[in-house]
This record gives sequence, C-alpha cells and structure tokens, in this order.
Amino acid sequence: MKPTQFGGSSSKMTEPIEYVTLISDDSDGEPTPKRIVNHPPSALSAPNPGQKQKHPDEDSNDAPATSDERRTSRRNRPKVDYMDYSNRPSGSGDTASNDKSGFASMGNSNQQAERRGQSQTRKSEANATSVSGPSAGNSRPSQNGDSKDRDAGTPTVLSGQEGAVFQSRLPFNKMTPNEEACFPDISRSGILGHRVFLNIRNSLLHMWVDNPKVQLSFEIALKNLPPPFDSEPSLVRRVHSFLERHGFINFGIFKRLKPIPAKKLGKVIVIGAGISGLAVAHQLQQFGMDVIVLEARDRVGGRISTFRKNSYIADVGAMVVTGVYGNPMTILSKQIGMDLVPIQQTCPLYGPDGKPVPKEKDDVIEREFNRLLESASYLSHRLDFNYAGDCPVSLGDALEWIISMQEMQVMHKRGQHMQEIIATQTKIIEQRRRLKTLRDTIATLKNEHLAMINQRKPKGTDGDLKYCYQEFSIRNTQIKMEETISTFNDLHAEEKQMLAKLHELEQNRPSDVYLSSRDRLILDWHFANLEFANATRLNNLSLKHWDQDDDFEFIGHHTTVRNGYSCVPVALTENLDIRVNSAVKEIKYGTKGVEVVAENLKTSNSQMTYKADLVVCTLTLGVLKVAVAHKESQQSNTVKFDPPLPDWKQQAIKRLGVGNLNKETVVTRWRSDPWARGSYSYVSVGSSGSDYDLLAAPVIPPSSKDAEGLPRLFFAGEHTIRNYPATVHGAYLSGLREAGRIADYYLGYPEGTPPDIGYSVAEAANLVSVGNVVKLRDFSPNLSDSSPSSKKSEENSNSNTADSTELQ
Repeated sequence: MKPTQFGGSSSKMTEPIEYVTLISDDSDGEPTPKRIVNHPPSALSAPNPGQKQKHPDEDSNDAPATSDERRTSRRNRPKVDYMDYSNRPSGSGDTASNDKSGFASMGNSNQQAERRGQSQTRKSEANATSVSGPSAGNSRPSQNGDSKDRDAGTPTVLSGQEGAVFQSRLPFNKMTPNEEACFPDISRSGILGHRVFLNIRNSLLHMWVDNPKVQLSFEIALKNLPPPFDSEPSLVRRVHSFLERHGFINFGIFKRLKPIPAKKLGKVIVIGAGISGLAVAHQLQQFGMDVIVLEARDRVGGRISTFRKNSYIADVGAMVVTGVYGNPMTILSKQIGMDLVPIQQTCPLYGPDGKPVPKEKDDVIEREFNRLLESASYLSHRLDFNYAGDCPVSLGDALEWIISMQEMQVMHKRGQHMQEIIATQTKIIEQRRRLKTLRDTIATLKNEHLAMINQRKPKGTDGDLKYCYQEFSIRNTQIKMEETISTFNDLHAEEKQMLAKLHELEQNRPSDVYLSSRDRLILDWHFANLEFANATRLNNLSLKHWDQDDDFEFIGHHTTVRNGYSCVPVALTENLDIRVNSAVKEIKYGTKGVEVVAENLKTSNSQMTYKADLVVCTLTLGVLKVAVAHKESQQSNTVKFDPPLPDWKQQAIKRLGVGNLNKETVVTRWRSDPWARGSYSYVSVGSSGSDYDLLAAPVIPPSSKDAEGLPRLFFAGEHTIRNYPATVHGAYLSGLREAGRIADYYLGYPEGTPPDIGYSVAEAANLVSVGNVVKLRDFSPNLSDSSPSSKKSEENSNSNTADSTELQ
C-alpha cells in the first residue's frame, strides 16, 4: 500500500507473516448433526504425523490445521478490479494447513481467497491463530510460481476526495437516502444544491481521512474549504455535525481540539466492553453523555482476544482485517499504530498422500464447486425453490439434491451409452447376417456362372434360339453376381464404420460416478472450507439468504495485526469508566429510565444496581439466545429483561444462527464460553437479513402511554448490522450507528440544523440505523460495477414498534 493512500499516511505495512490455523467442528458443547461432507477416517488424517487428532464430536480443538480464511469457497462472481499490479512483490509465504476433506492447503487466507476469484471478507476474522515471534515475517518462495496477487503492492486506487469518500463507504456523486432524510431542504433544492452539499461533504471527509489523528473541528473545516463553499458556514456546520453525529468523522482515538462538554446531557449504561460496546461508549462520551460500561470478563475486547507470551503473539479470537478499502479499521490503524501485515496469495492444495493436487484437476473441481453454488442460487432465486413443504430449504439440502441429480444424470448418461452400444452391436449382428447371406449368394452365382461357362456350346446350325438363351443366362448371372458383390462391399464398408463407432463408444465410456473418490475429496474440501467461513454446517445455512451481505465486502489487502488485535479495544478504553468483572443479571427498562443489576464476580458475588436514562445492550447473540430461552438456567451469563423483550425481537434472536469456530496451540471453546456462547452470527434456515435489522431496532417500554415514547433499550454488535455481520468492522460500525441514533433521540437536532426544516429526529435515526444497498458504481463516477445485479433485498419488517418524538 502506498503511503499516499487516500491522501494521508497509511498504516504500517511490513513483510508478510506466516501463521497456522486450527479449526474444529461445531462441536464445542453441541451434538454433531448430519452434514454434507462425509469422509472416511483415512481422509481425515492430517499430513503432520505428530499432530494429535480427535473425533469431531469431542469438545476439542485438535482439529486439522488450516489457514485463516483459506480459499474463498463462495460463488465465483466477477468483481470490479480497481487494482494496479505493477508493484507486486515477487515472493509469497506458504503455511501448511489441513481440513476435514483430507486436503492440506499451502498458504494463508488471502492466498486462498485469491484462488477463488474474489476476496472472502465475511465471517473470517475469528478464524485463525496468528503466532508471530523471532522468525515471524520471513516469507518463503511461492510453491507454484503463481503471481496473480491482486492486492499485494496495491497503490492508491482512488486518491483525494474520491478515495476519502470510498473509504467512508458513501457514494461520491449523490446523496444517500439517510442524507436526504436529514437534509430534506437540500434534497428538494435541485441539482445545484446537491452539488454544493456533495462538495462540502466530500471535502470534509477528505480532511478527516487525510489526518484522522486530530479532531476535525467545524472551524478548521470551514477554514480549509475552498471557495465558494466556505461562504455557506451554516450549511458547513450542518454537514459537519451530521458526519460527526453518525460516525463518518471524529471517531476512534484522536487528539481533541475542543474539550468534551463538562455538563453531562444524559446517562447511559453500556453492557459489554467488546468492540461495539467500546465504540458506542466512546462516541456518546464525546457527545457529552455520562457513560458507564459493565463488562463481565476481567478484560476488554470480548471476542477480540490476544495471547501474549514473551515475544510471541497469538490472536485467539478475531484476527484478520478483511479488506482495507472502506474498512473503519484502516482509520483506527492510523490512529493507534496497528501493525498491519498483508496476507500472501498463493494456495496450492495437497492431498492425503502429501502430494500436490494437479493444477488442472484443482481447476476442474473448483469450477464444478462454483457451478454447484450457482445451481443452488438458481434454485433459490430463479425457481423460488426455497421451501420443501412447509420447511425452508438449507444450502446444504440444496447442494445435496443437486449432487444427487448430477449422480442421476450420470446414471442416465451411462444408460444411454449402454443403449447406444447395444443398438450398434445389434446393427453389426444384423449387418453380418446380411453379409453372410450375400456371401452365400455370391458363391452360388459364381458356381452357376462357372458351370454355364464350362457347359457353354458353340453356335449351332439348327438355329440361334438356344444359343441366345445360353448367352443371355451367362451374362445375366454375371450381372447379378457383380451387383451382389457391389452390395456386399457397401455393407462391408458400413460394418467397418459400425465397428469403428462401437470401438469409439467402448473407449469413451462415461464416468461410472459423478465424481471419483479423489475428486469428491477435493470437492469436500471446498464444502468444508465454506463451513469454516460461516462457522457452521451447510445444513444450517439459509439457501436464500446465507450470502446476503456479499455485496458489501471490502476490497484491498486482507491483513493480520502483528502486534495483536487487542490493541484496538485497549486503545478505545481511553477515559472510559469501565467496570470489569461485572456480570449483568437483570435489565429493567421503563418510561422513566433503566436499572441494571450486576454481580461483582470478584467480591463474593455482591450485587450492584446502576440507574440511567437508557441502556445499550451489546450482549452476543449466543447470550441473547440463552436470555430468551424461557427456561430456568443456572448459567452465570443468564440475563433477564424486565419487561421481557417484545416478541418480534425474541423471534429474530431465535431465527438467526450463531456459529462456532475454535483454534490446538492456545485452545479456544467459544461455544462453552459463558460470555460468548459462540463465535459469530450466520443467516440460518428460516432467517433472513431482515432479522439483523430487527435485532438492531431499539425497544420502547411497553408501559408507555404515548405510542411515540422514547426508546430506552438499544442494541449493538456484529449480529445487529445487516451489511457487515460477523466481522469486527461490522461490530464497530454498529456501535457508531447506535451512538448516532441515541444522540438523535436524546440530544436533539445536530448542531446547526434549522428548527423549521420539518424532519423527524426519530425518522432520521431509524433510517441511519438500517443499511441501504450501495453498489460499487455509486462510490465514484470513474468506477463501473461489473458484478451481477445484487439480489433484491428483503423488505425491512418491524424495524421498530413505534416512531418517537423529538426531545424538547
């Protein structure tokens, strides 16, 4: 990455590092259901003879090694390629890894993603264990000489304002629906007003991305705006306030030029000191609210956890920054010194025998894997085959059916082939019968002709009639014999053609099976890799919605954090009031405020009650599932909501899935971790992307007499953001989203907003909270979107129970 990326200094990018990931089945506390990938015991053996192996059902992390994100194992869809390849490094690292199909993949996550034609960015940050130490950073030569490194050495793709806007995940040349809701006067003002707004907004984003270490104040922004846009200070203030309110500028850790307001404008309790909780707490504190964070663990970070021993560092939770362009972690890396290391690209596969899989064979099976996923997509989106009876269809079910149909098709082709052979053989037999008859006829005619020649009498004196009859018979027999010989020769030539056809049919028999056992092993590797990426089995994934967030993947380098990902949450604790070892037991919310009861796990389980105006719940989806299970539980992480969460919220919690992905040197067991209960979310069978919106929606106390009462219970976390679920950046963005929403509800209009423009704070807050589809071509007029049309998104249902009025 060039130092001039987006007009500013980039994060520290050093040489690639090597790491090994160990994954386990979804067996950490759960029984093993039927899965599509079934392997014989020999195929499960890892090439490393010294590695201890256990049955997949055991609560263990002694699973075959693999690299972090491995290869994409996704539908191989075309992507817009913005990259310049002129500065690629010549070397690439390789790290051995195994999976349950018996195949080892040499390389690491981004290497494997490149093999799939697109970077797989979702659900991959918690997938690997990185160990860096005295030898870390040494790269090895590429195993196969493959130099198709799309991201390595990538220069600035978009610079200046375009790069800054791209990094901010906004379209360069038009207003978003959220902006139109918050600037209705501008939205109605025509193209000139739009251009003025966009120039001011884009300029402010450029200033921030160029130097995110220092607060971008309104005064500095106005001073640095080029004319004539600096002549509209009121509009500049409104745009600045909007961008700051909703986390596009002045987020993360930076030097403040203006002090935080001394007078607190409201009290907030944030439950959970993971990345989303820290993000919302940090933002609300800057907005002038009194914030307290309750964390059950004795550390911050949640599922971001780094093991450190001497000079060795291992991220046992989230690990990979998946794509740098548009990722808010890129801004944070500049602020707090994240040592980002790009992941290499090459990834050859190795079989159970330790020998590399031939590239031709690997390519064929890869194409077949992508064709199977495309077929599953066709079943879902073109044929609308998403239900079998009353039951929704899973991705695993669809793939099993397609494979079964392929096997039936193979059997059908074999039957057709055998019928063709039999038909050809029957024709040959009949042809030989005719040839035998003709051969006998020719012999008979030949004998008759010869006998007539031998018995031929000269022309007599008693008349020419007998002589003429004799000569006629000789000549007639000769003609018949010649015609029969000609027919015989023609039939003999046809027989040769039939024999050649029969030989060709016998030499080109169709496969007895759809895939050979070795081919199926390679295909199973792809299935296992896809399960790895989603942290669950394919039979648990919704056929229609499992990849609903694909259109929002970030591009650019996938990187690891050499100094450990935990540097991010640790930095975000700056000046925050965080109470660790405080396990929340009960959340009470009403029209007048909230009360949170928590146990101090270090002082004989003594309880404390905290009161505030509102509460932000960043409990994981796994913990929320326990909370809404409606059964008695003695688990230490059981949380009670009083009153209970509304039914639409509970049903969304139950529908969404939470996956499990574990790692052998520093063993993790996220499923049995009482404060996690799993790794990250996925769209399960019967669920959809709309359930992320429902989980994000705030809750208004049901006892409110006014249907437009203020919400008191807000939610953040990777399971609440539809466009970026199961990622660190998604969790962080959800925290920024909730901070902006809470400020809109409780602090009123952003600074500089005219009171008579007539837009509802609640309406704007709700719009900002729900992601809108932004295609790649929207980011810049100079970029084209060559990817297929994104699937029609589900309508947002029940995103909130009621609108809310603005605070007076």
